[in-house]
Amino acid sequence: MRLLGIETSCDDTAAAVVDDSGFVWSSVISSQQSFHTKYQGVVPEIASRRHTATVIATIDEALLLAHMRIHDIDGIAVTYGPGLVGSLLVGVETAKALSYASGRRLIPVNHLEGHIMASFLRDADMTENQLTGDDLPLLALVVSGGHTELVYVDQWLHYRVLGATRDDAAGETLDKFAKYLGLGYPGGPILQRIGATGDSAYHTFPRVTFSKTGYEFSFSGLKTAGINYVKSLEKDELEHHLADVVASFEAAVVNELVGKSLRAAQELHPKALAVVGGVAANERLRKGFRKATNVRVYFPPMKYCTDNAAMIAYAGIRRSMVGICAPLDLDVRSSLTVEESSLDA
Repeated sequence: MRLLGIETSCDDTAAAVVDDSGFVWSSVISSQQSFHTKYQGVVPEIASRRHTATVIATIDEALLLAHMRIHDIDGIAVTYGPGLVGSLLVGVETAKALSYASGRRLIPVNHLEGHIMASFLRDADMTENQLTGDDLPLLALVVSGGHTELVYVDQWLHYRVLGATRDDAAGETLDKFAKYLGLGYPGGPILQRIGATGDSAYHTFPRVTFSKTGYEFSFSGLKTAGINYVKSLEKDELEHHLADVVASFEAAVVNELVGKSLRAAQELHPKALAVVGGVAANERLRKGFRKATNVRVYFPPMKYCTDNAAMIAYAGIRRSMVGICAPLDLDVRSSLTVEESSLDA
């Protein structure tokens, strides 16, 4: 089985072709970063217009690189939520039109589910084996600019959220701290580069814990504490210790993510822990998890951590295998949860 995947949930237009072994025949991403950088964040209206301008060319290139035509594809998987409404609409309406014109089935995919399924992708460049069905039950930390949650996957397409952020996501917190420091957008990679030479023990930022809901996250207070601490510093002191401040702030985010994930793994005994989403590309986060001894920790390759269509295509394959498909009146769901996509929901 080979599926075409289409992903337009935020600001990257992506298309890919993946088969039922998880092999990625092609993966194409059209970035919009240059259009949003001057606004220090994603502008929804610009994002949807850029998707409209590039989605067909992106799909054409994905098919071309896979040496396939639309009639060589068994189905079309598309992200229908969560995400920006205007962006989602472009992908969904395009997928519906292709499905109608080609007679190929239409498979709706949850964007968060797609990130989890990135753990099962493989391609010719990979040196580490991807996860397989033998690695279920799986614990997944989904951590990105818009989402931070721990998800337990006991079998294919069965998802239980153990805890999620009550306010800002981890990636959003890093971006906002970088923005306050005037470092640019997107902030996460910039903080990583600056903090790499800093002392993460320079300053201890506060952590929020919940006594009754041990796996929930909160980063809003940390963001505020970081901004207030920067305000308290003299200009010369900040310039001299910028790398140390950044490293300390980044470490506070990472320690929260790593600590709760490993504690959940110790309690639930999954066969593997997958760290997925854009923030999974963060090197400090990867180093924190490499110290784990009680569970195998897996990171998808960098190119499959950020938003891509290969993960959507493989999630579509898993859903197609149990007969899930969508009618042509499929609508978008901007606030869709991963538990709503669980087969036992």
